[in-house]
Amino acid sequence: MARVELLMPKMGESIIEATILKWVKKVGENVSMDETILEIATDKVDSEIPSPAAGVITEILFPEDSVVPVGHIIAIISTEGGADAVQASPSVSVPDPVAAVVMEIPGKMPTVVIGSSDDRFYSPLVKSIAKEENVSQAELDKILGSGTNGRVTKSDILDYVSSRSGKPETTASSVSPANVTTSPTAASKAPTAQTSTARVSSSASGNFEIIEMDRMRKLIADHMVMSMQVSPHVTSFVEADVTSLFQWREKNKGKFKEKNGENITFTPLFIHAVAKAIKDYPMINVSVDGHSI
Repeated sequence: MARVELLMPKMGESIIEATILKWVKKVGENVSMDETILEIATDKVDSEIPSPAAGVITEILFPEDSVVPVGHIIAIISTEGGADAVQASPSVSVPDPVAAVVMEIPGKMPTVVIGSSDDRFYSPLVKSIAKEENVSQAELDKILGSGTNGRVTKSDILDYVSSRSGKPETTASSVSPANVTTSPTAASKAPTAQTSTARVSSSASGNFEIIEMDRMRKLIADHMVMSMQVSPHVTSFVEADVTSLFQWREKNKGKFKEKNGENITFTPLFIHAVAKAIKDYPMINVSVDGHSI
């Protein structure tokens, strides 16, 4: 039996860790190639991670809700073959925006147009939800997936089912100001067009319901507040005489265009000045960590 080491995939250039939301497969269960093994979340996106090989899950190294650095081994898959261990990180890519077009019409279910779906993969969880909600294969093929390689996730199909039900919902914009008491907590939970879970509904009596934010919206709100606490936003204006800079550009812009085929702007000159200033005054290029610089 060969061992395949499943690594925590890198979901973007700035992503260094991810949180394990749910293990779809357990130890001892069989898994097929590209079948969903677990669901993870980062500060930017939630995603289902497919299996890089067909085999049996023999070991899970991190429990749910664990925060795991990118590149760490999170599970072991035993496959038929040699005895050498193989490190495998699932292929994660952003869906091509040209391959899918979404047209949203107010008050109607979004119409989704996608490319060929003959070889499209659906996880057992998505298939199960589709069966329970009587979603046909044709409808399933039209859903725009937000997961890996455009894969339809649990959230995608639940959003589709919610839209298909056609139940009228009253958003925050339709709630009468007289019926809503504004507070920082309530304001931060106002829904947007991209969120299907955060809804505000009102009745004739003036009562309203506020549903808790989803995980992604909580992170965005927390990071925005933290940004203001760590480094308050202040703008300073200082006048500078750039006559010599202007004269140098006028003198050299003809030669520059002849050599490069483009006009030289002031931007690279400002960048050059900033780079020199940082070398002369390194304290300009600092960051704050608590009470330390």
